[in-house]
Amino acid sequence: MTAIRLLVVDDDPLVRAGLSLMLGGAEDVEIVGEAADGGEVEALVDRTGADVVLMDIRMPVVDGLTATERLRARADAPQIIVLTTFHADDQVLRALRAGAAGFVLKDTPPAEILDAVRRVAAGDPVLSPAVTRQLMDQAAGGVADTRRTRARERVGTLNDREREVAVAVGRGLANAAIAAELYMSVATVKTHVSRILAKLDLGNRVQIALLAHDAGLLEEYQEDGGRSGGSGP
Repeated sequence: MTAIRLLVVDDDPLVRAGLSLMLGGAEDVEIVGEAADGGEVEALVDRTGADVVLMDIRMPVVDGLTATERLRARADAPQIIVLTTFHADDQVLRALRAGAAGFVLKDTPPAEILDAVRRVAAGDPVLSPAVTRQLMDQAAGGVADTRRTRARERVGTLNDREREVAVAVGRGLANAAIAAELYMSVATVKTHVSRILAKLDLGNRVQIALLAHDAGLLEEYQEDGGRSGGSGP
């Protein structure tokens, strides 16, 4: 089994040391580097080939948001988990829009942080349905007309089935739950998700959820009484 190469980024040396000690003890995780500022991250990723970056959102020189945007703009971008002391503030939301795979609170139990690292390394987002709803509420502080228009134009490229899957992803459902609700196999759900990512030029499921919100798809779903429009088997 190949170990997950993990990079820890935080301006507090005690936090870095604690995370490295707790997570580095797992057989399937290798701490390949530490950084005290977002400006150091790209060079460290190049040198270590990190698979996952635990990224503090607030750092004094180059913050985690800027570092996330820079990393996710790369073709070989690692997965990023944002570290924060706040549940869903604007900076966390912006980091997720930029392509972070999720976030964990700094007081999260070590076993849960380790689970988050494993999940994003496997391509799964670190957002529960409850957290997804919280983020949607945070984002609902007014979707600008121009953003709503652009989002609707983008989702307009999806076919009906892909649109249904995008709505389900936006609701925070896992692949198995989507498969059961839309009467398809888990493999078919994964295929649809991959096609949505490719069509919309997105990096992960979190971005699908946010785009679905921006386009008003979740509002339409709720107004329709929670019907996805699926036609059944």
